[in-house]
Amino acid sequence: MSSLPLSFRVRNAVMEKHQLEGTDPSDRYFNRLVPVKRVDRGYTASVMYEALTIESDTHRTIPAAVNDIVTKLRDLGFSKMRTRVNFKGQRYLAEKESWIDYQD
Repeated sequence: MSSLPLSFRVRNAVMEKHQLEGTDPSDRYFNRLVPVKRVDRGYTASVMYEALTIESDTHRTIPAAVNDIVTKLRDLGFSKMRTRVNFKGQRYLAEKESWIDYQD
């Protein structure tokens, strides 16, 4: 995460993009990007899957916003999910970050 204080960061700008993988309620594998934006009081994340758009609540940290997306998807029947950071700002991390697995 950037070392700049939240007050100096651009609001509504995508700070990070996380890769989300898992299984949908029909037991099909899926893979989507989850952009995380800086907003007035923290961060929000969002994901689109077919006609479904899920947006997190505002959280103080990026991991909390991503976890909120996973929780909301889990409540809809998604499972076996994991995430990792693929972009920080414009910098591509070349899949060097570790996966975070979420228990069903």
